[in-house]
Amino acid sequence: MTTITASAGIGQGIAPLHATRLRLPARTGLRLTTRTRLRLTARGRRVLAVLTALPAVLALGLAIVAGGSAIAARDDAAPSASFEMVTVSGGDTLWSLAGDIAPAADPRDVVDAIARLNALEDVTITPGQRLAIPAEYAPAP
Repeated sequence: MTTITASAGIGQGIAPLHATRLRLPARTGLRLTTRTRLRLTARGRRVLAVLTALPAVLALGLAIVAGGSAIAARDDAAPSASFEMVTVSGGDTLWSLAGDIAPAADPRDVVDAIARLNALEDVTITPGQRLAIPAEYAPAP
């Protein structure tokens, strides 16, 4: 027979318990295991951090490699020499230019096409500024 002595709480602010004796037969097949607290070393923390960050780094790298070309390739960009140039006069707005250039077309579409072709951030234009007019709205020669 095997004798095990256990006591708990001594020195931890808990009243000491009397030692308990537990008698187990030597060949019962039971194993006693002690629980230990999981401790990570500095190397283990680094390995865990790398393994945690690896999927995000791979996804970012794939997005940069695969998605970078999509930004530069715009299908709606105008081919070269498919527009005419107009010089803005005093008092002109994109809306007035759109009405003069294509009176039959919806002015919202014309203003949008001019703004996209000239890479304008807003609809403010200044006198003397040269604007490209899309070929679809340019007067026929």
